[in-house]
Amino acid sequence: MPPDAARIAETREWLSKAGIDLRAAEHDRTAAPPITGDMVFHAQQVAEKALKAFLSWHDVPFRKTHNLVELGEQCAGIEASIEPLLRKAAVLTEYAWRFRYPGEAAEPEMAEADEAVSLARAVYEAILDHLPDEIGL
Repeated sequence: MPPDAARIAETREWLSKAGIDLRAAEHDRTAAPPITGDMVFHAQQVAEKALKAFLSWHDVPFRKTHNLVELGEQCAGIEASIEPLLRKAAVLTEYAWRFRYPGEAAEPEMAEADEAVSLARAVYEAILDHLPDEIGL
C-alpha cells in the first residue's frame, strides 16, 4: 500500500523547515561578526524538526517540545542505529533558550557554534538517510 499523501506532505514540511533553519545557521556564520547565539539556536531547531519529521513519517505522535532527549528516544525506538548520534545531539536541547534572552549566558564561542551546526547537519542527514526516496528532498 502506498504511503498516505498527507503523511508524506507533513514529513516534507518538517524537513523543509529544518532545511531553512540549517540555511539560517550557515548564513549567521557569514555575518561580521558571526551571530553565534543564532547559529546554535537554529542548530537546535534543525535537529528538533528533523526528528519530528521522522516521527511524523512513522505516524508516531509527539508532544510540543524542544527536548531532543525525549524526541531522540522516540526516534531511536524506531531506528536503533541512529541512537548514538541522537544521544550526542541531545546537548543541542539547551540552545532552544540558552542565548535567547537578556541576562543569560554570554554568546557562544565560534568553535561551539560550528560544532552545534555540524551536529545538527549530521542529525538532518541521518534522518534523510532513514526516510524513503518518495519524501523527495
